[in-house]
Parts: sequence; C-alpha cells; structure tokens
Amino acid sequence: MFTFLILRFPKAIALWEQDGDTTEDAKRWEDLRTHSADYVSKCRLRVLRHIPQHGENILDMASGPIQYRDYLKYSQNFKKRYCVDLSSGALDEAKKKIGDHGVFLHGSFFDIPLERDFFDCAISLHTIYHMDKERQEEAVRKLVSVTKSGKPVIIVYSNPRTLISTLKFPIRFLKRTMRGFQKVLKGNTTQKEDPLYFELHPIEWWYRFKDVATVEVLPWRSFAASAQKVLIPDNGFGERMLGVLFNLEEKYPKYFVRNFQYPMVILTKL
Repeated sequence: MFTFLILRFPKAIALWEQDGDTTEDAKRWEDLRTHSADYVSKCRLRVLRHIPQHGENILDMASGPIQYRDYLKYSQNFKKRYCVDLSSGALDEAKKKIGDHGVFLHGSFFDIPLERDFFDCAISLHTIYHMDKERQEEAVRKLVSVTKSGKPVIIVYSNPRTLISTLKFPIRFLKRTMRGFQKVLKGNTTQKEDPLYFELHPIEWWYRFKDVATVEVLPWRSFAASAQKVLIPDNGFGERMLGVLFNLEEKYPKYFVRNFQYPMVILTKL
C-alpha cells in the first residue's frame, strides 16, 4: 500500500512489521476498532464487485503483504496473482499467505518490465497518490497498457476536495486532543509519526484516460481512518451510523464521490 514511500522515507519499511496479524501500517492508518469492522470490510469488498469472476492473471501493484483477509478474495478466481512491491519484506509476507498462487516482483513498478495486454485485471489500492504527482499519469497508463482490452484497472484514490476539508480546524483540534489524551494514557508524549508524501489530483483529472479506457468513479469509503475514528464512536450506535453511511454511499454514489474522501476509479480498457 505505502511502500513506494521507501524511496523518500527509509523508515517506511517498518510499516510492514507484524504484530500478530496486524501490521504497523494498519495500526497507523486503518480503523481497526471492533464496531467499525463490518463497514470497513464491506468497503474493501466493493473492489471485488468489479474484478472479473475468473481469469488467468491479476496484477496487484504495490501489494504490500496483502495485509487484510478481504484482499485475499481479489485473486481467488485467478490462476496467478502478480504482486509488485518495493519492499522485499512485504513480498515475503505476501508469499506466506498465497504461496504458489503468487508471482512476486521486487522493485519499482516503473522499472519492472511487464508484457502489454497480459493481465485480466489490475488493482492498485492507496498507492498512486503517494507517487510523485508528475508521474501518477505514467503509472496509470502503464497499468492500463499491461491489462487486456475489455478488462478493468481498479484504483482506490483520494479526493482533495471534500466536505470535511471545510471543517479542517475543528477536525484537527479534535484529532490533536485525542492523540494527546491517548499519549498521556500510554505514558508517551514524544513519539512522532513519519511524514508521508501525499499529492492528489482532482476527480476530474481521471477523465483524461478516456482515450484508452472507459472511466467510472464510485465511492469506496467516505472518511480517512483518522477522521472516522474522531467522528464515529466505537459502540453499537457508531456501528449503526456506519451501516446507514454505507447504504447512503450505495444510493447516492455521485454525491459521495464528489464530496467525500476515497473514490474507486474503474478504468475498463478499450
């Protein structure tokens, strides 16, 4: 997911360190709370709706260690899952999970030679927006070029223009208050997270790929985990709130794509 950051932030390699079934990456940037689990899982499985029901090869660009069980389902009806990642450690963990089902390619996606029109599907989750902004189009076009005609490239991206961005001050205040409170409870007031390279194009930017693919943009999830943990309580009421939110995302996809955090872009190659 985030291993393209290794080139900019060497400490990022620690993101794939395992603590039981949980990676450091998940601890930092996912909502792992009990009452969020059903909603989070259903959002991840939205990707599965657009993956072909069967095929020979699927490409997972920046696969990481395939850290969530839901991610394993993406390749269940394919003969081979090609995992590309900058982290050899992440690929080692992925290999433990899928073994001979996988082909593991270590290195930069830009540099690894891949055959054109080879894959029956390609996926890239939360990675493109961590690449150099000037090279994001190059990455997307390569994903399309290595995918067969009529087959999808599925990308989870992030929206720079959200409703919540109008609430930046109160949200930041709440987040800082929560972090400070948590650090006091843990007896740690000095720990800092590594910075992340994060550059976003607007939703309209995706329609430049109409020359090589049909473009469909749907909601994947409404909030980043950090905001979700501030806004939604971890109790039965919070779980019901997330259930309502999921149904609204389903009913009003255009509204949620325009105004909320994570769109899912489906590029079906012409």
